[in-house]
Amino acid sequence: MLIEVLLLAGVVVQPIPAPVMAPERTSAGTVSVSPQWGISGEFGTWTVSYVVGPHGIDTGGGIRVQLPDEWHSGPRNSANTPTGKCGPGPSITFVSSRGCRYEGGLQWPGHHPSGSVGRAGSEAGPGRREGCARIFAMTEKVLLAAPRGFCAGVVRAIDIVTIALEVFPKPVYVRKEIVHNRHVVASLRNQGAIFVESLDEVPRGETVIFSAHGVSPQVREEARSRELRVIDATCPLVTKVHLEAVRYAARDHTILLIGHEGHDEVIGTMGVAPEKIKLITSVEDVALLKIEEGTPLSYLTQTTLSLEDTRAIVEALRRRFPRVQGPPSADICYATQNRQMAVRELARKSDLILVVGSMNSSNSNRLVEEAIKEGTPAYLIDDHEEIRSEWLQDVKVVGVTSGASAPEMLVSKVVNWLCRDGAEVEELVTRTENVQFALPEELEARLEKQGV
Repeated sequence: MLIEVLLLAGVVVQPIPAPVMAPERTSAGTVSVSPQWGISGEFGTWTVSYVVGPHGIDTGGGIRVQLPDEWHSGPRNSANTPTGKCGPGPSITFVSSRGCRYEGGLQWPGHHPSGSVGRAGSEAGPGRREGCARIFAMTEKVLLAAPRGFCAGVVRAIDIVTIALEVFPKPVYVRKEIVHNRHVVASLRNQGAIFVESLDEVPRGETVIFSAHGVSPQVREEARSRELRVIDATCPLVTKVHLEAVRYAARDHTILLIGHEGHDEVIGTMGVAPEKIKLITSVEDVALLKIEEGTPLSYLTQTTLSLEDTRAIVEALRRRFPRVQGPPSADICYATQNRQMAVRELARKSDLILVVGSMNSSNSNRLVEEAIKEGTPAYLIDDHEEIRSEWLQDVKVVGVTSGASAPEMLVSKVVNWLCRDGAEVEELVTRTENVQFALPEELEARLEKQGV
């Protein structure tokens, strides 16, 4: 068995043999490596002590790094801490064939660690040449949820912006984020799309794209008054909710919209019939509703809600208002439902769940909540750079999924990061999807005109 000491940042690597042990024994050892510092040359030798127990490297004892006296001969401050060249040390990784891993940054004395490192050298006393850090179990398996990632509405919206940039004169404006993912928005911005918060930022007569979350009739009227060329990227499933709101409002119903206050989709839907729609965000809101007896009632839902939470609110509505009417088919979109069912199954088989998606993505946040409901720790990350090593302590199986607006490229980078020590990858398929939505007629016509 070998314990490899990898000092990242151009440092010489020296593998050493670890003690061969019976299961009940505990052993210790040291290894010395000479770090090369690009700015100041060689400062001497680090001595790394490790403890190996019956279950791998001992997480309780940690790893102690002893710096020799000659590591720094420069001036010291009043606390006897070296000055002038103090700062974070290199990153260090221990990998054991027994399946254990330590990851973190070694610190100069007097500096607190960042990220996942344990105790700082300064806590051992000013000027002491030592530091401690924790050790983490190495991931054995990455379990990938399927389906995950882009839904048909997101694919359509991104395609609309991409094609519009090719077939219409620039600039092309997009009202709000086309989908709620910062990587997607950044990519389209780099291609030339100009994202704005309101139409008054768009010059008269220019091209503007409405986001996948939909807009109110008032926004459409403003676009007409400014003579803007409009391309509508509203998801067809959001449009379905808008049409249901129009139908219920025409029948003089009070419409109870289940959704999250301030979400772009909810703002657009409420604008369809602002005098008729009341927003409900929780079961508690149902008890607070003030509705005159005999008022015809109906309910609609945001398309990206939690299935379980929405079901509870609908049940509360039916208990209080037995005659309330609902849509002919569920408003929560197929992709939201499929991804929530997949992450619940994933959570049952994993020690940790990572959901790839942006903080303002409603459906991504719901995936985190669904995993936690199953009793599994879960975190929302924009990309692999947001993974924190301490999340992986003693985690053997990591489940990975992604929200409906997260590119698969980001998922691949997360998986590659998790598998850098040889973890196997397995896909957990709970359902297959083959839904596609057509492009808007105005874009299809433009493509046809240009012979594309």
